[in-house]
This record gives sequence, C-alpha cells and structure tokens, in this order.
Amino acid sequence: MDVTLHLAQDPEADALLGRSPLAALVGMLLDQQVPMEWAFKGPATIARRLGTDDLDAHEIAAHEPESFAALLAQKPAVHRYPGSMAKRIQQLCQYLVEHYDGDAEAVWKDAATGKELLKRLAELPGFGKQKAQIFLALLGKQLGVRPTGWREAAGSYGEPKSFRSVADITGPESLAKVRAHKQEMKAAAKAAKAAGQ
Repeated sequence: MDVTLHLAQDPEADALLGRSPLAALVGMLLDQQVPMEWAFKGPATIARRLGTDDLDAHEIAAHEPESFAALLAQKPAVHRYPGSMAKRIQQLCQYLVEHYDGDAEAVWKDAATGKELLKRLAELPGFGKQKAQIFLALLGKQLGVRPTGWREAAGSYGEPKSFRSVADITGPESLAKVRAHKQEMKAAAKAAKAAGQ
C-alpha cells in the first residue's frame, strides 16, 4: 500500500495514510464528531508523539492506557474526546494483534468478496456498518482493494463519483462536494425532524 491520499489535507499526514494500513484505519476510527481533516491528521500526530514515523499495532496495544490517553490529549488534541478515542484506538490495535498478528492490511488482503470484507471491517472495534462501508469504499476507490462485489457491499458509498464520504475525496474540489453533500443531508434530517414534531 503506497498511494497518495488527500484526507488530512496535510502532505505529511496524507503520506502516512497512504503507506500505512493501520494509520488509515485509525484515521477512519477518529472520523466522528470532529472535522474530517482533524481526524485524518490524528495518525501522524500520534506517530510523531510516539517518536516514530509509522504506527505499530503491537506497540499501541501494549502502551500504558493513561499514558496513551495523555499523549492524545496533548495540545493540539488528536480528537475532541482524546480519552475515549485513545481507549478505542487501543481496543482496535488489541483486536488487530489478536486476530491479524498486528497487521492491519491482513483485514482486507485476502478477502475473497466485498461481503466478506465488509463483515471483517464491521467486526473491528469502533466500526459500525456505515463506517465499515465507507472504509470499504475508500479501499476500493483509492487503494485498489476490489474483491468481487465490493461496490455492492459498500452500498451507496461504493457508487462511482457519489461524493458522499471520505472515499471520494481526492483533493480540495472533491472535499467541497463531499462537504456540500453532508450539509444537504443534515438539513434534510433537520427538516424531517421538524416536520415530525
């Protein structure tokens, strides 16, 4: 895996996401309740604070929990909720160590079908069905991981040029399209909620 992603909108952070399967998974895990760029800068920030240029699932899983949470909470914080996200990242890394010998890429490397890959992703701590589908779409659209039926398994996120999620962001223009789509969805949900009252 060595591609250029544009999710953090920061060259160093994006380079790490493109070469490190674990960094990409951690970025996806962090992508909730904070701006997308902030979430995907997180893996590079964590690596820097650990004094390394990559992330290692064994090292993170074995890290003392309070110390790891403090590492994420340092200014600027890696996430709005550094304590709970530190716990989730460690749970993800522990799962990878137990089930995939710490190799994040093994989650998708030999998946025969999109359905199987979706199941594996959804089993990861912190990944529900939607997050798993978005990550599956990212793997297929930008990282060349395309088992049979991957688009179908990714649902609407797998549609070509759908601009619904991080899977479609390749630069500032597509980022703006994804942001516009998310704002439309929020406005529609707000209107539906108001109509239901």
